[in-house]
Amino acid sequence: MISPAEILPGVIFYSYLSTERKEKVCLWNHHTLILQVSGRLTLETVGQTISMTGGEMLLIGRNQLGTLTKTPLPGGNYETIVISLQEDLLRKIVLEERLKADQKYMGPPNLLIPVNEFLQGYFQSVVPYARSSGTAMTDEMGILKVKEGVKLLLLAMPGLLNFLFDFSEPHKIDLERFMLNNFHFNIPIEKFAQLTGRSLAGFKRDFQKLFDCPPRRWLLNKRLNEAKHLIEMKKQKPSSIYLDLGFESLSHFSNAFKKKFGIAPRALTDLQATHAS
Repeated sequence: MISPAEILPGVIFYSYLSTERKEKVCLWNHHTLILQVSGRLTLETVGQTISMTGGEMLLIGRNQLGTLTKTPLPGGNYETIVISLQEDLLRKIVLEERLKADQKYMGPPNLLIPVNEFLQGYFQSVVPYARSSGTAMTDEMGILKVKEGVKLLLLAMPGLLNFLFDFSEPHKIDLERFMLNNFHFNIPIEKFAQLTGRSLAGFKRDFQKLFDCPPRRWLLNKRLNEAKHLIEMKKQKPSSIYLDLGFESLSHFSNAFKKKFGIAPRALTDLQATHAS
């Protein structure tokens, strides 16, 4: 079993875990439906923390950053089925079903879906395809399963009409607040621009005006300053924080830290321990 395995390329993914894994950089470009088969999943964004266990369903809104923590139950496995509700397919559903969002969605960006007997039946109908890595599912069948899922979501929660079928671009949001809340995510500058509702050129221009510093330099300094705070004040170990702060490797983090502060993070940890004793 490959983890994750694609059932329908680019649309339905089957995620299988046997040990805990934390994915710190999660960017959802499309609305995403997660079917939790077993184990526990916790979603953390700036504004929400949601946990769910086997048999539950979560709808994640598009254009978001967040953290997923995947934990198997004792003696069991972690299993999820992830369905990407891509915009092209949602637009087709709008045309076929003659649907139309009638107002701006104002609710939370991520929702636990109350499971009724129809959604439960849908859930169970997808699991066998997932466990066989989609060997029996054609593209046509896969698209039909996604469409079925969308229709059942609307049946269970009619208000999702405005959630799913709002195709407007992200509006221009408060850049300072967004960056201070999300600096630790390791994503390209282009994605930060997109999520704040700006072109890349507009993002760089607004960023320079606001922070008097280019984005990449600001991000590095912000992450390193946060790391120093966590080591000195919170007694955190470098190996436990570098991924959470957007560094791809411990060596990259250590080199950047030493270059900025003149001391390696491990040495600072040892120094703190000496002073504490």
